[in-house]
Amino acid sequence: MNRKQKSIFLRGLLAALAISAVFAGPVSASPAWNFEGKSLEGSEVILGAAFESALTIPGLTTKCENFLYKLTIKNEAGSGKGELTEMPLFNCTTDSPACAVKSIGAETLPWPAHLTKVEPSNYIVIEKAKVGIVYSGEECSLDGLLVRITGTAGGLIDNTAETASFNPASFSATKTELKALSSKAEWGGVFPTEAFQWHRNQALTAS
Repeated sequence: MNRKQKSIFLRGLLAALAISAVFAGPVSASPAWNFEGKSLEGSEVILGAAFESALTIPGLTTKCENFLYKLTIKNEAGSGKGELTEMPLFNCTTDSPACAVKSIGAETLPWPAHLTKVEPSNYIVIEKAKVGIVYSGEECSLDGLLVRITGTAGGLIDNTAETASFNPASFSATKTELKALSSKAEWGGVFPTEAFQWHRNQALTAS
């Protein structure tokens, strides 16, 4: 290929790449954690309790009065990351008079997490989630059985309220899913996103 042919080839390649970029549409970068509008440097710990939270497996919903969590967050290459390191659950009951909660707990912690954008909103995605529940009751069909809820969970970030909300809509938007007993499970809850280490009382946002 001579110099003239190379020049024509390169101009054509650049034109093709430009056209491809136009048709590909805008690419949104992953959101980052920010405090008072400034990108988080280093790490921070978020602690809190859900305003309301429930885990639903086929035919049974379990609610916990104390659905606590501890999340360590950081930014890597400009993208928000994190690890859910603690999630104690207390005072849990079911919506069935036949079934009581004998034991419940998060397993195989920490669970990795990351921020993602699904236009126009930002979400947090919890990966490798695993919660084990043992139910009891003579008339409970799950009596003595260890039921494990596993999968990924996507929650909508509300920067104004400083919360992350998990519900069917947030799972659908992030294409995440939990399963139990070989069927789809659901997790609903609204979690505050408040720092309890270096950035106490500072507004936390994802953007």
